[in-house]
Amino acid sequence: MSFPPTASSAYSSGQTAFHRTELAVILSLYGRMVAAGEWRDYGISCLKDYAVFSIFRRTAENPLYRIEKHPKLRNRQGMYSVVGMDGKILKRGHELKPVLRVLERKLIRAVKD
Repeated sequence: MSFPPTASSAYSSGQTAFHRTELAVILSLYGRMVAAGEWRDYGISCLKDYAVFSIFRRTAENPLYRIEKHPKLRNRQGMYSVVGMDGKILKRGHELKPVLRVLERKLIRAVKD
Protein backbone atom coordinates (compact mmCIF):
# COMPACT_ATOMS: atom_id res chain seq x y z
CA MET A 1 0.00 0.00 0.00
CA SER A 2 1.42 3.37 -0.91
CA PHE A 3 0.55 6.65 0.76
CA PRO A 4 0.67 10.11 -0.82
CA PRO A 5 3.76 12.10 0.07
CA THR A 6 3.54 14.64 2.85
CA ALA A 7 4.34 18.26 2.12
CA SER A 8 7.84 17.97 3.62
CA SER A 9 8.73 14.82 1.69
CA ALA A 10 7.24 16.30 -1.49
CA TYR A 11 9.51 19.34 -1.23
CA SER A 12 12.58 17.19 -0.64
CA SER A 13 11.76 14.93 -3.61
CA GLY A 14 11.39 17.84 -6.05
CA GLN A 15 7.59 17.77 -6.14
CA THR A 16 5.37 20.77 -5.59
CA ALA A 17 2.81 20.43 -2.79
CA PHE A 18 0.39 22.56 -0.84
CA HIS A 19 1.64 23.68 2.57
CA ARG A 20 -0.41 22.84 5.67
CA THR A 21 -1.66 26.44 5.98
CA GLU A 22 -2.71 26.48 2.33
CA LEU A 23 -4.59 23.21 2.76
CA ALA A 24 -6.34 24.57 5.86
CA VAL A 25 -7.73 27.49 3.83
CA ILE A 26 -8.77 25.25 0.93
CA LEU A 27 -10.36 22.58 3.16
CA SER A 28 -12.26 25.22 5.11
CA LEU A 29 -13.94 26.39 1.90
CA TYR A 30 -14.40 22.77 0.79
CA GLY A 31 -16.17 21.88 4.04
CA ARG A 32 -18.58 24.78 3.72
CA MET A 33 -19.42 23.81 0.13
CA VAL A 34 -19.97 20.17 1.12
CA ALA A 35 -22.32 21.33 3.89
CA ALA A 36 -24.22 23.39 1.30
CA GLY A 37 -24.53 20.26 -0.87
CA GLU A 38 -22.52 21.68 -3.78
CA TRP A 39 -19.39 19.51 -3.69
CA ARG A 40 -18.89 15.86 -2.83
CA ASP A 41 -15.28 14.78 -3.39
CA TYR A 42 -11.77 16.08 -3.92
CA GLY A 43 -8.36 14.91 -5.12
CA ILE A 44 -4.85 16.24 -4.57
CA SER A 45 -2.05 15.84 -7.08
CA CYS A 46 1.56 16.78 -6.29
CA LEU A 47 3.48 17.03 -9.53
CA LYS A 48 6.98 18.25 -10.34
CA ASP A 49 6.07 21.76 -11.50
CA TYR A 50 2.71 22.34 -9.80
CA ALA A 51 0.19 21.04 -7.28
CA VAL A 52 -3.54 20.63 -7.93
CA PHE A 53 -6.54 20.39 -5.60
CA SER A 54 -9.41 19.08 -7.76
CA ILE A 55 -13.04 19.51 -6.68
CA PHE A 56 -15.78 17.15 -7.82
CA ARG A 57 -19.56 17.19 -7.60
CA ARG A 58 -19.58 13.40 -7.98
CA THR A 59 -16.67 10.99 -7.73
CA ALA A 60 -16.81 9.70 -11.30
CA GLU A 61 -16.86 13.11 -13.00
CA ASN A 62 -14.30 15.51 -14.33
CA PRO A 63 -13.45 18.14 -11.72
CA LEU A 64 -15.74 21.16 -11.42
CA TYR A 65 -12.80 23.32 -10.34
CA ARG A 66 -9.07 22.97 -9.90
CA ILE A 67 -7.10 25.04 -7.44
CA GLU A 68 -3.56 25.11 -8.79
CA LYS A 69 -0.26 26.21 -7.31
CA HIS A 70 2.49 27.05 -9.81
CA PRO A 71 5.55 28.28 -7.84
CA LYS A 72 7.35 29.31 -11.06
CA LEU A 73 4.68 31.98 -11.63
CA ARG A 74 5.25 33.51 -8.16
CA ASN A 75 6.93 36.65 -9.57
CA ARG A 76 4.62 36.97 -12.59
CA GLN A 77 0.83 36.62 -12.47
CA GLY A 78 0.82 34.85 -9.11
CA MET A 79 1.27 31.22 -8.24
CA TYR A 80 -2.35 30.43 -7.30
CA SER A 81 -5.18 29.99 -9.77
CA VAL A 82 -8.72 28.63 -9.89
CA VAL A 83 -9.51 26.82 -13.14
CA GLY A 84 -13.04 25.97 -14.26
CA MET A 85 -14.32 22.74 -15.77
CA ASP A 86 -13.70 24.08 -19.28
CA GLY A 87 -10.05 24.92 -18.55
CA LYS A 88 -10.67 28.66 -18.29
CA ILE A 89 -8.76 30.43 -15.52
CA LEU A 90 -11.39 32.08 -13.31
CA LYS A 91 -8.99 33.90 -10.99
CA ARG A 92 -5.23 34.13 -10.53
CA GLY A 93 -3.16 35.86 -7.88
CA HIS A 94 -0.28 35.98 -5.44
CA GLU A 95 -2.30 35.12 -2.33
CA LEU A 96 -4.59 32.13 -1.89
CA LYS A 97 -7.52 33.64 0.04
CA PRO A 98 -8.34 36.38 -2.52
CA VAL A 99 -8.10 33.82 -5.34
CA LEU A 100 -10.59 31.52 -3.58
CA ARG A 101 -13.16 34.32 -3.25
CA VAL A 102 -14.36 33.49 -6.76
CA LEU A 103 -15.58 30.16 -5.33
CA GLU A 104 -16.98 31.71 -2.14
CA ARG A 105 -19.34 33.81 -4.26
CA LYS A 106 -20.82 30.53 -5.48
CA LEU A 107 -21.38 29.52 -1.84
CA ILE A 108 -23.33 32.70 -1.18
CA ARG A 109 -25.52 31.98 -4.21
CA ALA A 110 -26.04 28.35 -3.11
CA VAL A 111 -27.20 29.39 0.36
CA LYS A 112 -29.59 32.07 -0.98
CA ASP A 113 -31.37 29.63 -3.38
